[in-house]
Amino acid sequence: MKNTIILISFLAVLLTGCTPEDVNNDPNVAYNMSPEPLITYAEKELSDYMNTPSVNENNFRLTMQYWQEATYVSESNYNFTARNVSNNIWGDNYVNVLNNLNKAKELLEQYQPAASEVNSWPAKKKNQLAIIDILSVYTFQTLTDIFGDIPYSQALNNDKFPLPAYDDDTQIYEKLIIRLKTDINNLEEGEGTFGAGDILYGGDIGKWKKFGNSLLLKLGIAVSDINPTLAQSSINTAISGGVIMDESQNAIFRYQAETPNFNPLFENLANSGRDDFFGGKPFVDFLITTSDPRISKYFQDVDGVYIGQEIGLPGVFSDFSAPGIFAYIPITPGNLITHTEVAFYRAEAAARFGIGGSPEALYNTAVQASFQEWKLSSQEAQNYLSDHPYNASNWKKSIGEQAWVAMYNHPVVSWNFYRRLDYPALQAPPTAIANAEGKVPVRLQYPTLEATTNGTNYAKAAAAIGGDKLTTKVFWDIH
Repeated sequence: MKNTIILISFLAVLLTGCTPEDVNNDPNVAYNMSPEPLITYAEKELSDYMNTPSVNENNFRLTMQYWQEATYVSESNYNFTARNVSNNIWGDNYVNVLNNLNKAKELLEQYQPAASEVNSWPAKKKNQLAIIDILSVYTFQTLTDIFGDIPYSQALNNDKFPLPAYDDDTQIYEKLIIRLKTDINNLEEGEGTFGAGDILYGGDIGKWKKFGNSLLLKLGIAVSDINPTLAQSSINTAISGGVIMDESQNAIFRYQAETPNFNPLFENLANSGRDDFFGGKPFVDFLITTSDPRISKYFQDVDGVYIGQEIGLPGVFSDFSAPGIFAYIPITPGNLITHTEVAFYRAEAAARFGIGGSPEALYNTAVQASFQEWKLSSQEAQNYLSDHPYNASNWKKSIGEQAWVAMYNHPVVSWNFYRRLDYPALQAPPTAIANAEGKVPVRLQYPTLEATTNGTNYAKAAAAIGGDKLTTKVFWDIH
C-alpha cells in the first residue's frame, strides 16, 4: 500500500491548479497510465472530502453543531460564500473524484489484453468497471444531497458539453439506483480486480458487494418519504443481497503517518499548528445530559469537565473542550460507509416499513455498533440503552438523536439524517447570516463560478429547485 499511496503525491501535484469550473476535464493530469493510481487517488480524494474539517471544503461538523470555531466564526454562522466553499466542493468531487474515475474507466475500455490475459480479462474488466461506477454513484449522491439538481447526464464530457445542463435531482436518484443494482450484479468473486490500487478493500469483491448493497440501502432510505415504493424495493434488494454487518466490512480509507497521506483531521488540527475548533454547546450538553460515555472519546476534558461553546460565538481555545485524541492521530481512518451507519439505516427501515426485523432490536444494534466503533464495552452500551430505550411512538426522535451522536465523525451523513428525520431539534444561532433566514441550512448554494461561467444552466437549475438558497430543500426533504 505504501508504494501505491506515494503515487497520490505525484498525482496531487499534477492536479494542482485546476479550477472548480473544470468540471468535465482536468488538463493537468497525465492519463496515459494504468487505472490503478487513478483509483487510489479518487478514493483518497473522496475520503478526504468526506472527513476533512477544513472550513474551505466541509463545514458540516459546524452545521451539525458538533464543533464551534474558536476565532473566525463565519462558517459557524453559515457564511460559506466568503471562502468559496461550494466551489471547492464542486472541484473536490467533480474533478478530483469523478473525473479521475471516468478517466480510469476510459483506460479500461481502451486496454488491449495480452495473450495470457485474454481469457481472464472480460471478468476482471467487468469487476473493475463495477467498482469505478459504485464509487461514482456514491459521489453523485453526495453532490445531489448537498445541492439538489446538479450536472449529471452531461457531466464529465467536456468536449461535447463544456457547459453542462443540470439534471432533476429526483431523476438522478432513480438513475443512480438503476446503475447501482447493475454494478452489484456485475461483481463476480474469484475474478480479478484492482488489487493494491484499491485502498478501501484491496480488491475484495465480497466486501465491494456489501458496500454496493449498503449504498443501495442508503439511497433507498433517502427517498422513503418521497417515493415509498422505490424505497422499499431498494431496501429489500439491498438487505437480501447482504449489507455491511461488522467493522471488518467498513468502507474506510486507511491513512498513513507520513505527509501527505495522513488523515485530514490530523492535517487541520495537529499538523497545522492551529487551535481552530472546540466542542459546540448543544452537542456537548446533550452528551452530558444523557451521561454518554462516548464524550470521553469525542472530546478532551477541561480540568475534568466537558465544556462546549455557544454556536456562532468565538472563545478562548483552552476554555472549551477540544476534539478527542482520535482527531490528533494521523492514521485515524476516513469513513465512507460504516457498520454503524448501516445499522441505523436498518433500524429506520424497520421503523418505517417493517423491513428487516424489530425496530427496537435494530435500534439497540445501531447504538451498540457505535459504542464498539469507539472502543467502549458492550456493558457500557447496555447501560446506556437501559437509560435511553427505543421509543416506538416517536421513532424519528429516537433514531434521529442517536444517529446524531453516532455520526459525530461522519458529519456529511449526519446532516442527511437530520434533514430526513428532523431530529435533533437544532436551532440556528442569532448571529447567523441573513441568508439563513433564522434556520440551520438544509442545502448549500451553488458555486459562484457556476453562476458566472455556466450562467444559463445555473439560472434554470436555481429556478427549478425553488431558488438557490440555504433554505431550499432537496427533493427528498419534504418535512
